[in-house]
Amino acid sequence: MTGRRVWLQVMSLGNLLFLYLPVAVLVLFSFNASRLSATWQGFTLKWYTALAEDRALLAATWNSLLVAGVSTVLATGLGVAAVLGLERLGSRSRRVIEGAMLLPLVVPEIMMGVALMLFFVLIKLPLGLPTVIIAHTAFNLPLVMVIVRARHRKLDPRLEEAASDLGATPWQVFRRVTFPLLRPAVVGAALMAFTVSLDDFIVTFFTAGPGSTTLPLKVYSMIKSGVSPEINALSALLVLVSMGLVGLSLAIQGRGIFIR
Repeated sequence: MTGRRVWLQVMSLGNLLFLYLPVAVLVLFSFNASRLSATWQGFTLKWYTALAEDRALLAATWNSLLVAGVSTVLATGLGVAAVLGLERLGSRSRRVIEGAMLLPLVVPEIMMGVALMLFFVLIKLPLGLPTVIIAHTAFNLPLVMVIVRARHRKLDPRLEEAASDLGATPWQVFRRVTFPLLRPAVVGAALMAFTVSLDDFIVTFFTAGPGSTTLPLKVYSMIKSGVSPEINALSALLVLVSMGLVGLSLAIQGRGIFIR
């Protein structure tokens, strides 16, 4: 039994190294004074300073934050409304509608990107930040629904019934009973949606237009001319921000933070 436990621990450690060792190397070489990523010539922060002075990069960062922020708000609002609406449907209708709304989770991302691009072309909507925001809202909506719905299923329906019996309107029941109980899942889902939107490349690639370059697209264009320390620094920042947001999301959902 002890040998089996040691073997499992070794395999777990191997998996962690396989996943995170390249990330650690990337972060380490973002502080390399040499322009050649293969050789270490000392510690420096000049590549991060260069990023802060790059206007094109700052513009791409603003576009990413704008798209992620707006699409997160839209996806979270629509996702919460969809979860509450599904609970009021019959079991058969709920399964059909829920399956249709969760379909983007299983559709390959490249197919979704192409489909959205063709849809925007069909309705003659010029590609740009609005189309990217719509696309990000579309693939973040089912993600929000999954997280919030898992929390909603654990709620005691008698709490809402008691509030209604005491004279509360449906809006008051939602504002004072349902939403406070769902708040950890809603906040966690919003953080997760923001992270996914901030990192997305494939769907953005197909739905972006002139002047709507986001940070992942900017990184891709920079890589075409070779991997420089600036790309390492930018990638390190993206990785650390994404991991931080995902960790915060899991902590909020697991500990029930923001419940009062």
